[in-house]
Amino acid sequence: MRNADVWTRNAPPQSLVDAALRDVALKPYWLDSPEAPHPAPPLTGAATCDLAVVGGGFTGLWTALLAKEQDPSLDVLVLEAARVGWAASGRNGGFTMATLTHGVRNGIDRFPAELPELDRLGRANLRAMGDFVARHEIDCGWEETGELIAAVEPWQVDDCREAADLLRASGYDARFIDGEELRADIHSPIYLGGFWDRDGCAMVDPARLAWGLRRVCLEAGVRFAEGTPVLDLERDGRRVSLRTPSASVSAARVALGTNAFPSLLKRLRLSVVPIYDYALMTEPLDADRRAAIGWTRRQGLADAGNQFHYYRLTRDDRILWGGYDAVYYYGSRIDAALESRPDIFAKLAGHFFTTFPQLEGVRFTHAWGGVVDTCLRVCAFYGTALGGQVAYSLGYTGMGVAESRFGAATMLELLAGGGPTTGLRLVRSRPMPFPPEPLRYAAIEGTRRAYARADATGERGSWLRMLERLGLGFDS
Repeated sequence: MRNADVWTRNAPPQSLVDAALRDVALKPYWLDSPEAPHPAPPLTGAATCDLAVVGGGFTGLWTALLAKEQDPSLDVLVLEAARVGWAASGRNGGFTMATLTHGVRNGIDRFPAELPELDRLGRANLRAMGDFVARHEIDCGWEETGELIAAVEPWQVDDCREAADLLRASGYDARFIDGEELRADIHSPIYLGGFWDRDGCAMVDPARLAWGLRRVCLEAGVRFAEGTPVLDLERDGRRVSLRTPSASVSAARVALGTNAFPSLLKRLRLSVVPIYDYALMTEPLDADRRAAIGWTRRQGLADAGNQFHYYRLTRDDRILWGGYDAVYYYGSRIDAALESRPDIFAKLAGHFFTTFPQLEGVRFTHAWGGVVDTCLRVCAFYGTALGGQVAYSLGYTGMGVAESRFGAATMLELLAGGGPTTGLRLVRSRPMPFPPEPLRYAAIEGTRRAYARADATGERGSWLRMLERLGLGFDS
């Protein structure tokens, strides 16, 4: 098959895929737990606070907590449209990455002079998270296993070797692994080589991390209003007024952690777009199946394609398998109906059995989708509005589990008028906005198809080369 990728060349029978998905529950695995905390009641009437935090995901939770650590007397109110941790923070793969630049290569391209400092800050941020989890006894399965990237096409092998060299040069504990050694460690017939970043990533149960952060926030005196979407905000003299369906809030300062959802600041709405990411979770593997795949060091895994899968083991030896299709819907549409895509779930299941054919007969118990925010510089950006009384952190592009803590600290520095990180070009600069529709959809869809062609051929076409020259990127 000329120009066919590994997934097409080694596709399993459709009957195998259908059987594996027959009884799947269409809900996020991490959130499907009786241990989810009971939500706080919606806000009603008029309220005041020192700091209003919009969004109860990782960004908002870290912002509230760090603010109380800096000043325990501060009155902090978190306003969450649904439930704490219900969106991207509770639906992701749990890869907790040290990088603040979406990888060393992106950091070299965009922030070369600052990269040593950004890498230092990113590693310190990850260590602080691990220390926090241990200190507060948050039962979220924190495992400092690192991440292993596997080449599954011949052209990816040299890319992996180069990536390992770049990581080592930046101070990470990383090494290239040839195909024979890699297949002996993790038993997949499609692995041709790869690299292991041993200290740049931890694995976590993201929902339990969010719930743990919520608990610690409550213990510190943070107030929560769940089921309370903020409809708009405006400057009101020396304060900021926020309006919800059943309440109004007057705040001295506001921090926005709205991720992929439309920003309350209209000028930011073209800076990020919502991308749907999809994932599957298997049933727990029995001892024989667990032995059949090796993977004894439990690294987070991904393949090295432009359209890539990410996968990892849970504490009870399930495999989470996600990624590949990063789907943008026309008009930046966000809709619960888009969280279930049987065609994408079937494609993911087929790719799973291509990677681990020895797991034939394993069933998937959960399948889900959700939105992440992406921007054209492929890493988070920060800023203020309304005379410095409102701060925001957006554009994590799938790296927000750890980077959200850095984003929270940066927002608090910006609201205070400056701090150690606010002079960084990473913080001072902004990404180019996406074009309006219909050009936005055409550009994103064209890029996605160009990545698919590059994965099949190993050659980057003219469209991708032009994006690279312009310093633009797209990822999930």
